[in-house]
Amino acid sequence: MKKIILIIIFILNFNYSNAEDKIAYININYILNNSSAGISITEHIQKMKDNKKNEFLIIEKQLAKKEKEIVSQKNILEKSKFNEEVNKLREEVKIYNEKKKAFNEEIKNKKLKYTKIILNELNSIISNYVEKNSISLVFPKKNIIIAKKNLDITSSIMDLLNKQLVKIDF
Repeated sequence: MKKIILIIIFILNFNYSNAEDKIAYININYILNNSSAGISITEHIQKMKDNKKNEFLIIEKQLAKKEKEIVSQKNILEKSKFNEEVNKLREEVKIYNEKKKAFNEEIKNKKLKYTKIILNELNSIISNYVEKNSISLVFPKKNIIIAKKNLDITSSIMDLLNKQLVKIDF
């Protein structure tokens, strides 16, 4: 809350001291999610998840089937043989969980990598836009409580990004 109050005070002081300076705000998350490049990243990540999901479902069904077989043989097998089978199944489940965790980490890293590509491009686009339009200060929208809509440069920046970076190469 203190941060927001300080920002408001700063803006008010800034406006009174330099009436000609321009201020703007931008919604970076909106651009990351709705730009052409952002949408292509989301679609690519979703395809990867869908492909792996089917693979994981097959493995889960196999593990569940093995578990039923082992449980059904509990009274038939010797205790040591039963425990050996249970330990094998636990090891397979552990390996499966590690694969799933590694895949989720891979997805997270790829999304971060692709997002950084967009952010690097956005940085140069915003810098050029600010220079051309004589804007002194750009705030992220998430730190703004109330502002005039004409100070929002999100759509202009997104249009420039869509022209410059249509799709990410995967």
